[in-house]
Amino acid sequence: MVDVADKLAYFRAITGLEDPGLCTEILQAHDWDLELAISSFTSNHTDNHPFSSSSTATATTTTAVGPSNATIHRSDSTSIAPAGAPPPGLAWKIITLPISVISGSLGLISGAVGFGLWAAGGVLSYSLGFIGLGSNSGRGGDSSAQLVTVSAASREAMEFVAQFERDYGSGSSSRPNFVGEGFMDALTRSRNTFKLLFVYLHSPDHLDTPAFCEGTLCSEVLSAFVNENFVAWGGSIRGSEGFKMSNSLKASRFPFCAIVMPSTNQRIALLQQVEGPKSPEEMLMILQRVLEESAPVLLTARLEAEERTTNMRLREEQDAAYRAALEADQARERQQREEKERLEREAAEAERKCKEEEEAKDRAAREAAEKDAALARLRQEKALSLGAEPEKGPDVTQVLVRFPTGERKERRFHSAATIQSLYDYVDSLGYLNVENYSLVTNFPRVVYGTDKVSLSLKEAGLHPQASLFVELN
Repeated sequence: MVDVADKLAYFRAITGLEDPGLCTEILQAHDWDLELAISSFTSNHTDNHPFSSSSTATATTTTAVGPSNATIHRSDSTSIAPAGAPPPGLAWKIITLPISVISGSLGLISGAVGFGLWAAGGVLSYSLGFIGLGSNSGRGGDSSAQLVTVSAASREAMEFVAQFERDYGSGSSSRPNFVGEGFMDALTRSRNTFKLLFVYLHSPDHLDTPAFCEGTLCSEVLSAFVNENFVAWGGSIRGSEGFKMSNSLKASRFPFCAIVMPSTNQRIALLQQVEGPKSPEEMLMILQRVLEESAPVLLTARLEAEERTTNMRLREEQDAAYRAALEADQARERQQREEKERLEREAAEAERKCKEEEEAKDRAAREAAEKDAALARLRQEKALSLGAEPEKGPDVTQVLVRFPTGERKERRFHSAATIQSLYDYVDSLGYLNVENYSLVTNFPRVVYGTDKVSLSLKEAGLHPQASLFVELN
């Protein structure tokens, strides 16, 4: 029952539905799968999200939403959601972070506006991280599926930027440079660059949207001011993240713009929200005022960051100097030790090389002697295999062999002797120091290679006489 109550509380906090009975029915319809229910609710209600037409200049409610403490407070301190026990599921405990949207001017921040949480798989970006809900996470046991929601947020932002440029940027270079990344990434970017975050929630079906985008947002003066002094992020309320931001910022009238900045403890400060159509001059005055009020805080943040960087650099330099002195002492000792070891190694290496050279010489002499003896035996064996030279006769072939050195040798063979006998004869003479050669006739040129060694002299056309030369391969 605790798990069911927790899921009900989280579902109410994230979707903004206040009817517990309706929330229970939705969760039951999805077998109490919290992530699937939220994903389904978001996709089904994006185009039909009910907004009142009343105009509100500045948010006055404070909402603190977190999976570890799902209590929502308004300015009258009325609690409308019970404090929950630890959130269901191990992944939820690890990756979700408590985040609040704090409302008010920079000098006197009066409260906080609820900032919706959505769970994402295992990814935190710097101190804020990426937070989202994936419809497939937690059911298949595959943790990599939880990363889809992170890329989906960036993809949704890029789709909004592309659509905005198609609708209002054709033929004009004057438009806010909306970043193509999720809200959390844009917030991190604004913090790292010490700029405020300009948020625009786009309602495609609102009657005032085209005129506001063309006449105000894309005006040359306003877009240049926003691009120079702010990090701009936009989202369509038809998209998942845009819809969640409209709930978190309590957008009640469109067009809707807001100026936020990162705060401490994973919170953001809502400095100003502008609802309803405004002229470029009105928007410019509002942004200039917010920028002037926030200048001291941004300057302080920048100076503190620079001071931290300076202190860190000084510490690193001191540590480096200490390490350098220590390493210098160690290097001297190591150098002395290595020099001694080097001399010992060189002496041992010289002795080893001398011994190896002597062994190599002995081995080479031995191998050469063995090779010469083997060749001599081979020549003798081949000479014996030829037998005695036959006398001249009709079945005897006269063979002349020319060597590359110019020497010539003649011998008679029986016409039935094979080409191999000619090779044996050449080998037995010992005139060649190579083993790879061929016997060739010039006119016509015929190479008597290994494919013809089994032919008889008569079959090879060398009878009754032949003139061959040795061709080295």
